[in-house]
Amino acid sequence: ISRTWRTVASPKPEAFLRLEFPKAQYSKVKSPLPFSFEKNYLAKPIDSIKIVGSTKGLDIIYPSLKATIYLSYKPVSTTNLDSLLRDAQSLTQKHTIKADEISSTIYENPQNKVYGMLYEVGGDAASQSQFYVTDSTKHFLSGSLYFYAKPNYDSIYPASEYLKKDIKHLMESIQWED
Repeated sequence: ISRTWRTVASPKPEAFLRLEFPKAQYSKVKSPLPFSFEKNYLAKPIDSIKIVGSTKGLDIIYPSLKATIYLSYKPVSTTNLDSLLRDAQSLTQKHTIKADEISSTIYENPQNKVYGMLYEVGGDAASQSQFYVTDSTKHFLSGSLYFYAKPNYDSIYPASEYLKKDIKHLMESIQWED
């Protein structure tokens, strides 16, 4: 009796990357700018502001996720609100070259005088989330999420979804200071 062995190729089942992130825990941050907010404990403490012209900025850095949320603050005057809104919206639209889709969600909290928009960018764009909030009279804050990696939507999607919740929480927890 002769015996032979032969390898039969079989397709491997699809696998999905399983990343588990810790449950978010937030604490209030009194920023050096005229607002406070709550940030996730995974982010480094905020220790300094950046000033470029009339724009002041803060970076919320997530070392373990290799990501940063860049915040830019400008005071609102009677003449600049329209241009601030246009600039924030056009920054998001610059990602349409690489984006598969851009969806927007309006945020309103009349009690705290916080009004804004969250943009979610799908696809291999440089920034997966962008947002702005304002009280329409004195304060304007915009933000963008960036990863320290080549944009690959499938790879960064889990971290992007986790940080999108942090961005929403930041928007919800903004307290303007006059």
